[in-house]
Amino acid sequence: MAQVLQNLVGQTAFASLTVGNYIMIAVALVFMYLAVAKEYEPLLLVPISFGMLLVNIYPPIMAEGGLLHYFYLLDEASILPSLIFMGVGAMTDFGPLIANPKSFLLGAAAQFGIYSAYFLAILMNFNGKAAAAISIIGGADGPTSIFLAGKLGQTALMGPIAVAAYSYMSLVPIIQPPIMKLLTTEKERQIKMEQLRPVSKTEKILFPIVVTVVVCLVLPTTAPLVGMLMLGNLFRESGVVKQLTDTASNALMYIVVILLGTSVGATTSAEAFLNWDTIKIVVLGLVAFAVGTATGVIFGKIMCVLTGGKVNPLIGSAGVSAVPMAARVSQKVGSEADPSNFLLMHAMGPNVAGVIGTAVAAGTFMAIFGV
Repeated sequence: MAQVLQNLVGQTAFASLTVGNYIMIAVALVFMYLAVAKEYEPLLLVPISFGMLLVNIYPPIMAEGGLLHYFYLLDEASILPSLIFMGVGAMTDFGPLIANPKSFLLGAAAQFGIYSAYFLAILMNFNGKAAAAISIIGGADGPTSIFLAGKLGQTALMGPIAVAAYSYMSLVPIIQPPIMKLLTTEKERQIKMEQLRPVSKTEKILFPIVVTVVVCLVLPTTAPLVGMLMLGNLFRESGVVKQLTDTASNALMYIVVILLGTSVGATTSAEAFLNWDTIKIVVLGLVAFAVGTATGVIFGKIMCVLTGGKVNPLIGSAGVSAVPMAARVSQKVGSEADPSNFLLMHAMGPNVAGVIGTAVAAGTFMAIFGV
């Protein structure tokens, strides 16, 4: 009988859990609290936090033959990030960007966070490919971070990179507003922008085709991301494949989020996550995201001056890729200064440009390293 009890106890998770596992379980519960109680991007944080919880209770679930291992193989192969982009394209109206092409400049300005983090990572003794994979966190774009880490062979860092990227995406409403308010005056935040011009259906159909041709000819390695983003948008704007649009933006999107979220969370085993490299990655990601937000706002201030006060600098912060959360934050901060101010559609232009810009930045790094 004693042997039976001993065998039963030995089969419990308590017999093999380390202090590090308990720390990561606590982190998972914090993430779950933020997702459920505070509603910080719950579609991302709920599966991520649960994957984190599972792998630290039962590590074999991520080992070869384990359920989440097979989910993770889809991340490594860049399949899930590309499908996420298709869903984003199908869900997003590119009209504000087409109506105001100057938004591309704000989206480009926000990419400075990526390049600043790249050089900082080099100074912190990461090799070139690792530094590039880490720096993409500055775009607040989880799928692109996973895509680039896989393409550059940085699978050992993929877990911390992906968790940092998705965490900062979720915390956009907390991180961005203080930076935006610090860099703008009350008067600037109250600026009301002119209504955007109507965009024709022809323009909306041609836009994803033209962007695909131009970007993929210059940087063919961006085809999986930019191509799927534009394919999803073409589904939406063509109006002739409503079933595909609905599938890409709903059923398929949510299936992919479940698979990607749980597998990303499952990369955070105590052994892989609790080390100095992870801490440096989290810090670099925060710096990159803060710099990207700041440069977007600063460039927005420059455009404000050049247009005689017609551009609200707050929309520059939406140049990071967190769609549509960053645009909503621009709207929220603007409405706090003036409740009648409506910046959401204006901010969606830089927001969409930021998605494209981050994918281009990833393609540039792949070209530099010959991938």
